[in-house]
Amino acid sequence: MAKCDEYIQETELRGVSNTSREALTGKNNDNAKPNILEMFIQPCLAELLGTTLFISIGCLSVLVNPEGAGPLLPALTHGFALAVVISVLGNISGGHFNPAITLAVVSSGGLTPILLIPYWICQLAGGMLGALLAKGLADGSSFQNHTGAVCMLNEEAGVAKAVGVEIVFSFFLVFAVVMGAVGDRSRTPLAPYSIAFTVMAGILAGGSISGSCLNPARALGPAVVIGYWDYHWVYWVGPASAAILVTLIYRLLLAGRRHRLILK
Repeated sequence: MAKCDEYIQETELRGVSNTSREALTGKNNDNAKPNILEMFIQPCLAELLGTTLFISIGCLSVLVNPEGAGPLLPALTHGFALAVVISVLGNISGGHFNPAITLAVVSSGGLTPILLIPYWICQLAGGMLGALLAKGLADGSSFQNHTGAVCMLNEEAGVAKAVGVEIVFSFFLVFAVVMGAVGDRSRTPLAPYSIAFTVMAGILAGGSISGSCLNPARALGPAVVIGYWDYHWVYWVGPASAAILVTLIYRLLLAGRRHRLILK
């Protein structure tokens, strides 16, 4: 029975990472008793801080990008910033910084469901704080000319194609996270860089169609700051749909025995 309980805890806490997992399971050598700071407060603060930094830097790269310069600067900036915050904060919270990723990790058995709503609150709050910080750092005219770095689709391409881009590239991103950070047989120390490269590829390939937001927190922050809501639903439907698709494929087909639901 003890082995069964230990197995369940390990499965549910895989996405929390070392520090918080030790606190939740009572395996910390320095303090055998669970610590609420490491269990809940530190992971949530890490998500809030990481999302704020990531989105502020990403938005600022859009605001300072010259007209007609293309998506290279925003793609590189978003990717590099994400790699850094995952690398330095991922061992505390799992390094999600994206509500769609948290949904997929929880559904895949990589994070205890207790943290789902707190993570979402911190990520969305971080998106708004990041957008406000970017607005404060950028020139006022640049902020207006780039519509506050809000995610905007190309109406000439059409809404259907924009939704398709958000689903496809969000799928790619969430798949990289689940397989690289949660999967028993596919986890890799290169996951932060794989995830960052996926974000870069998504912005470079799909930015001209939908903006390649791939992150509801990244979409919400600038939208709140500047008050732009046209087609905002696209940036929630796309990542959420991708998270559900990745979870189904992982849990039914690609997961190891710990997470697979069938043919164990």
